[in-house]
Amino acid sequence: MLTMGTLFALLMAYRSGLIRATENFKLGVVAATGAIALIYLASMIGGMTGWFQVPYLHDSGPIGIGISLVIIVVAALNLVLDFDFIESGVEQGAPKHMEWYGAFGLMVTLVWLYLEFLRLLSKLRD
Repeated sequence: MLTMGTLFALLMAYRSGLIRATENFKLGVVAATGAIALIYLASMIGGMTGWFQVPYLHDSGPIGIGISLVIIVVAALNLVLDFDFIESGVEQGAPKHMEWYGAFGLMVTLVWLYLEFLRLLSKLRD
């Protein structure tokens, strides 16, 4: 319900013009998403090798919950990028096969958002 609620809230905000995908917005969201991906990669490699552990990332304390909330916000903002990609493709008359790219990107973002909500709920439960 949280994932679908976030999807529809951001879709309504995007359609009404409250949120616009400007170039600076896109740059910020892509940079934040890349940083999160690098942190997760470092955590995965560190966990497999035993060399190090990314602090607070998987903790149930206030800092760990805050990190999860930030990641959820970034995942939700990726929905805006997906909406913009789909809308600009329609406006520019993109080929029919591009529909799959838009749908796949939206689905990947929704799955990521869902997993982050589950992670947050598990931290809150602890």
